[in-house]
Amino acid sequence: MRLGGRLEGAISVLADIDARKRPVADALKDWGLAHRFAGSGDRAAIGNIVYDALRMRLSHAWLMDDDSAAAVAHAVMFRQWGFTPESLAAELADDKFAPPPLSADAASAFESRSLDDAPPHIRGDIPVWVQPSFEQAFGAEWLAEAQALAARPTLDLRANILKASRDKAVKALERAGAHAAKIARYGIRIAAGEGASRLPNVTAELSFQKGWFEVQDEGSQIVADLVLARDGEQILDYCAGGGGKTLAMAAAMHNKGQVHAYDADRKRLAPIIERLKRAGTRNVQVHDDAKGLSGLAGRCDKVLVDAPCTGTGTWRRRPDTKWRLTAKNLDERTAQQQDALAQASGFVKLGGELIYVTCSVLPQENEEQVRRFTADNPDFEIVNALPAWDGLFGKDAPRPHSSDGLTVTLTPASTDTDGFFFCRMQRKG
Repeated sequence: MRLGGRLEGAISVLADIDARKRPVADALKDWGLAHRFAGSGDRAAIGNIVYDALRMRLSHAWLMDDDSAAAVAHAVMFRQWGFTPESLAAELADDKFAPPPLSADAASAFESRSLDDAPPHIRGDIPVWVQPSFEQAFGAEWLAEAQALAARPTLDLRANILKASRDKAVKALERAGAHAAKIARYGIRIAAGEGASRLPNVTAELSFQKGWFEVQDEGSQIVADLVLARDGEQILDYCAGGGGKTLAMAAAMHNKGQVHAYDADRKRLAPIIERLKRAGTRNVQVHDDAKGLSGLAGRCDKVLVDAPCTGTGTWRRRPDTKWRLTAKNLDERTAQQQDALAQASGFVKLGGELIYVTCSVLPQENEEQVRRFTADNPDFEIVNALPAWDGLFGKDAPRPHSSDGLTVTLTPASTDTDGFFFCRMQRKG
């Protein structure tokens, strides 16, 4: 397919997402099934256009004075893919599968408008109702933080030190352009690419099948590092999900001690079994029933609560969720977080630690939650997480955001990772 067909395909997918209010992955999959002639490169290019459009949807639409799928997709070409209106028109001129030309009104608007005149939330490409939360979280830097969440993400991996050093894993991925990450101790990074370029399918590599690395955002690796999991400890990963942080902690413990992986959603937990086998991990017990945790009450050195959240920190990877988020969703998540903290805290031994993590940047889910919890549970106190940061990564490493000097918030703007919140609380004993 030429660019015209790819652009038309992306417009169809964007229109489908709008009409049916469905996740972008589902819409792209259905388009691929209905257009089997499209090759993998075509599907990747269409996906890139769609994701680029969704990340910057508000600013694209404002500059075009048109929020239609066609206008937003054309804005991607002009603002992110390096085309001018003239060069794009020339590229599409003799392509019978290209979409109709951009309307004269949209073309005129794009030529005459400047984002400097747009409202702040449009420049930040975030829902207007979320702007006060960003201002509360980041102060004068909120707009830069929001804009960083609209950029393309890198592909991040974690070297599995149970089977391979980071250098060995990087060398195995040399043809994919892999290099050591800047912060995470075992992190590996592959650049995001531009335009139609597609990321390598690293899970097809023999080194992946051998268990040398796992796919995991560097931010997720960092918060797992900050747990400071040590050989011989008893650790409960209370909201383990697919097991990314479980695997990272188990490796850091050199297969000594025990990590108990639990999640109330069995479907989320299901992938962990195969991942544990591939990684060569032997110190993990998987629990899919809360009854199996009863023997751990008051006995764990550390309990990690990677709480259900709005996922605002992952908007680079899941931009469609940005536009589906509502205040009701936020209220539901904060209630779930409070419940998770209350349930998980009972497993922490005296002198042990309760560690709270979200992949959100909203203060309602982060600082406000841990302050509320420690106020209601005075036997827990917040412990400064910044010394652990310096000890693990060095004082020359990029610094996370910290609103209170105790907790840390990773963001694309501050640490070049997904957004994550980390707080360490110790049970007095």
